[in-house]
Amino acid sequence: MPGFPGCSWYSETGAPPPRRVITADDTLPAASAYRLATAGTGFLWTGSFPGARRLLTALDRRLPRPSADLAPAEAFRRHREARALRARILGKLLVRLEPGARLTTSRAPDVRAACVEAGCSTERAFLCSLRDLLGLIGAHEWRRRGVLVPALGARIHPHHGVFSPVRGEYVDLVARAPLPTGARTALDIGTGTGVLAAVLARRGVPSVLASDSSARAVACAEDNLTRLGLTGRVTVTEADVFPARARAPLVVCNPPWLPGRAASALDAAVYDPGSRMLRAFLDRLPRHLEPDGEAWLILSDFAELAGLRTREELLGRIDRAGMKVVGRLDTAPRHRRALDPADPLHALRAAEVTSLWRLKPSTMAG
Repeated sequence: MPGFPGCSWYSETGAPPPRRVITADDTLPAASAYRLATAGTGFLWTGSFPGARRLLTALDRRLPRPSADLAPAEAFRRHREARALRARILGKLLVRLEPGARLTTSRAPDVRAACVEAGCSTERAFLCSLRDLLGLIGAHEWRRRGVLVPALGARIHPHHGVFSPVRGEYVDLVARAPLPTGARTALDIGTGTGVLAAVLARRGVPSVLASDSSARAVACAEDNLTRLGLTGRVTVTEADVFPARARAPLVVCNPPWLPGRAASALDAAVYDPGSRMLRAFLDRLPRHLEPDGEAWLILSDFAELAGLRTREELLGRIDRAGMKVVGRLDTAPRHRRALDPADPLHALRAAEVTSLWRLKPSTMAG
């Protein structure tokens, strides 16, 4: 990295390092740090680790907040702009990790395991933003503790960069939807942590083939299925949407819900540029669904509420794929943000409905 010979740069979002970097410690006032960050200057922290965290919190407090009195589509647009600004400003507070992913600042935690799990090279020193490092630490804790999934009566352990099933409503939909008669096999497209494949196997589907385009997700799903003792029932493979030549009487997909650009690997579970995965799933579905089979498409209507997609567009895509809706299960959100009136998108989140759309080939649907 320029100015830091022998030192590399790590960014989860692929952001470049600041062009200008100065050193800073606990004596740097938050107001001065904010002015530097907005001007594009980064500051390499040499003070205490708790001091760095306090400064990051102080910078966050200085960021402008979008108004709550906006139309849904405008509120969502402003929310994304605010998130981008937050990432840019907070990303200017940097820390240096020595070979072995060692933090030499006082009162710093041991972050080696978190860095190794994220795929960081620990053989040489590297710089990263404190924000990214805290993300790695948080991901490590999620992976270590796991997330309790009531539908499984067990914990799922998300890996770094793989979306955690903290929003259990979509899992519950798959747990209670009526299984098609004779569903001896199933495909789980975009498996992520493997949670839906595990639910299908626990419900009695003898053989499940799960796929994901992310190598991180494939490794995560395999780890979780091993923990659950389901490796003999579920196979995981890396594939761009559908595995080649795979067919089943039940196909399940929970694609990213929002059209838009993903800023990180984790965001890719939520944002789908141009609805690419949704389009590919529906367009290719007839080739991978048995003639009398059923597909379950799990989607939130958040994109519709935010003006990013209409219900007519979704139904039109289903129809053009040669599919027909034969049923739908709905559920309301139960996650923390939907219940928080202070959330800038509270109105959207509170109105959101997550649906499991039951689809059959048009020629077979009655």
